[in-house]
Amino acid sequence: MSYKIISSLITIAFFILVDLYVYQAFKEVVKNSSEKVKKTVFWLHWSLSGLAIGAIFLYRFGIPELVPGSWRSVILVGLFLDYISKTFGVLVLLIDDIIRGGKWISRRFRGNQKAITETPEGKGISRSEFLTKTAVIGTILPVATLSFGILSGAHDYRIRRRTVRLKNLPHSFDGIKIAQISDIHSGSFFDKKSVKGGVDLLMGEKPDLVFFTGDLVNRETAEVNDYVPVFEKIKAPLGVYSTMGNHDYGDYRSWPSEKARQQNILDLHEAHRLMGWDILLNEHRIIKEGNDQLAIIGVENWGAGRFSKYGNLEKAYKGTEEAPTKLLLSHDPSHWDAQIRPQYGDIDMTFAGHTHGFQFGVEIGNFRWSPSQYIYKQWADLYREGEQYLYVNRGFGYIGYPGRVGILPEITIIELKKA
Repeated sequence: MSYKIISSLITIAFFILVDLYVYQAFKEVVKNSSEKVKKTVFWLHWSLSGLAIGAIFLYRFGIPELVPGSWRSVILVGLFLDYISKTFGVLVLLIDDIIRGGKWISRRFRGNQKAITETPEGKGISRSEFLTKTAVIGTILPVATLSFGILSGAHDYRIRRRTVRLKNLPHSFDGIKIAQISDIHSGSFFDKKSVKGGVDLLMGEKPDLVFFTGDLVNRETAEVNDYVPVFEKIKAPLGVYSTMGNHDYGDYRSWPSEKARQQNILDLHEAHRLMGWDILLNEHRIIKEGNDQLAIIGVENWGAGRFSKYGNLEKAYKGTEEAPTKLLLSHDPSHWDAQIRPQYGDIDMTFAGHTHGFQFGVEIGNFRWSPSQYIYKQWADLYREGEQYLYVNRGFGYIGYPGRVGILPEITIIELKKA
């Protein structure tokens, strides 16, 4: 028997055990209900579980031609929503079982087999009943929240405005308005109309420059084909400049040959050009206004961690030495501390993305929290070290989980002012 079959059977067995465990909580909650309610809960629970088990088989053994990538993504999301919610319920049930187990062991040692009533009749509910009901709520609430994040948060685009003061900014560029978007992930979109609305929102800001900081697709260039007519609407008087992210190289799928992967990359470059975006592949552009100059530098993906390192900042930087202000597009914010600040102290501002803010968190006023902060030192918004700045965009799109909770999709508007 192959490893794939064995691992799949173990996974399915584990999920069935989780389903059995969680079902006991639902069964306990409806024990005093009518037979109709009990049957409804039974069939609803096990129908969803059956679909989940079937989805595992389909995902693991489905023929790629019969199960396209988009459907495999839907399957993964469904499994995620189902079992992440059940995880909360299982944790609460374990607390209850540990307490009960401890009492049973205590009674065994004391030689007392008589059950202990936790709560006298008419005096509220027992601890066990409370925890059981909490487990049910803990199972339902996460899936409800995550579902709301799909329906409401996925395309709830927000404008975030920041003013950055640069000492070396030439007079001609004082007050220049830059729009930044990042992490489009066109292969994840399911609502083209809303995406168009996001583009309209950006264009309503009338930016002088637009920066896109990588991850146009998830796995392959073909994902963006239907969205070229949408994103080609993004225009700016001084140009639209873009670069590559870790998902843009086809590293997350299998290719029949290296030649096919390289052709996919060339096709992605062409998609940028078809949209009218000037893609910077370890190179730069000098914008001139009279005698004043502004350097825009773009590096391919370079991350300090496990992600690909295609970027060559030395090559991109060369030729910008005389420009008084240098703006860098680099997808991964870990690049800032690892290489940019230590080696290129005259790069005034870096624009990055990549983190998505984990697509989940809390932002209230100046308070920000997301699991992303435990992975990235700089994970969202504006950072400053000395006279150098970094802005990390929260992302225009999404990947994996097709929604956002708390950390909403972003269009950044940066106004540069002379300090």
